[in-house]
Amino acid sequence: MKINKSTLNWSDYVFPMIIIAIMFTILGFAIGINAFFVPFLKKAFNITTAMSYLVTTATFSAFVLLGIPSGKILELIGYKKSMALSFILMCVGMLLIVPAAKRYSFPLFLFALFVNGMGLTILNTAINPYITILGPENSAVKRISIMGTCNKLSFGLAPIILAIFMNTSDIQLNDAITPFYFISAILSVLGVLSYLAPLPEIKAIGEDEFETGDTSVYANSKSSIFQFPHLLLGALAIFLYVGVETIALVSINDYAIEIGLPSPEKFAFLTSAGYVLGYSLGILLIPKFISQINTLKIWAILGIISSLMIVLLPGNISIFFVASLGFANSLIWPAIWPLALADLGKFTKVGSSLLVTGIAGGGLIPPVLGLLKDYSSYQQAYWILLPAYVFFLYYAVKGYKLRSKNV
Repeated sequence: MKINKSTLNWSDYVFPMIIIAIMFTILGFAIGINAFFVPFLKKAFNITTAMSYLVTTATFSAFVLLGIPSGKILELIGYKKSMALSFILMCVGMLLIVPAAKRYSFPLFLFALFVNGMGLTILNTAINPYITILGPENSAVKRISIMGTCNKLSFGLAPIILAIFMNTSDIQLNDAITPFYFISAILSVLGVLSYLAPLPEIKAIGEDEFETGDTSVYANSKSSIFQFPHLLLGALAIFLYVGVETIALVSINDYAIEIGLPSPEKFAFLTSAGYVLGYSLGILLIPKFISQINTLKIWAILGIISSLMIVLLPGNISIFFVASLGFANSLIWPAIWPLALADLGKFTKVGSSLLVTGIAGGGLIPPVLGLLKDYSSYQQAYWILLPAYVFFLYYAVKGYKLRSKNV
């Protein structure tokens, strides 16, 4: 069933939002696995920090290869079938971790995470625009914040749950077999349920070529997504954002180990708690008390401050500012998406796939942190964060306003 979001009432939003919230929860867990595997595989295979961050490269490189094609998949089979396909791919990826552990094969681990990343790419392409256009535009940050709470809670729990089965002080790769059989089974069930779920095939205003009435005049004058400067800058912002977000979430456990803090797997949950706090504020404050644009400005400034504190304060204190990046990051992603997708009309799905391609920053930026750490120190490597938050501030002040003039 295909309907325009303008025909939906609030009661029509609730059940789809619950289903999408479950999907965001699974998405967070599937990425949160990386936070555990970076230090785990570094010990298991006796590799450098830079090499251990190939875990994130394997996962997020799928966003480069499948980012744009995932938009075509979405156009071809729709939101619901795309979501079901994503869970199937994630299931296969998690299942491949079992033979990787049995064969003690680092390349097979990376391939398994790449297949998982393919599923994550399609799922991101589907659920982010879906929740953005499922309701009024000026409250999109609120809806994305609700989804983000589910996402980041499960991210923070992933290392803690895996630590129950896999002892970081006594690395045994065979310990990965049982939990990943279980995870694969859950993903396969979710794939079936998402296919059967009563999710409407909603459309953004102007997305239908034959739609009449309130359409996007700006989008109708364009022939390519590359004619939307605010979208291209938004994709760059997503690239940088996912890079610094991945650093904050994935590196904190390894940083805690590096400076000798106990129970390092628990620090990722502190970062996740910061996200939840930030999302909660977004739900309460946006758009009634603060606009999406001002939200991006304020949270970008918080990121700048946190980045400086990380590199300037002693390690046992600075690690808590790494955790505070969870709060600083929380409302940046939700604010970028609606600003970047604004006025895309019939290009909404393809524009979303371009933004999803930007998620590849999560695979390209963290290994640079690893290289910097190997040649200096973890703390000094965190300087890589600062330029990204400065760019977010630029996008909030000027970048989102840029429109090509041939309208």
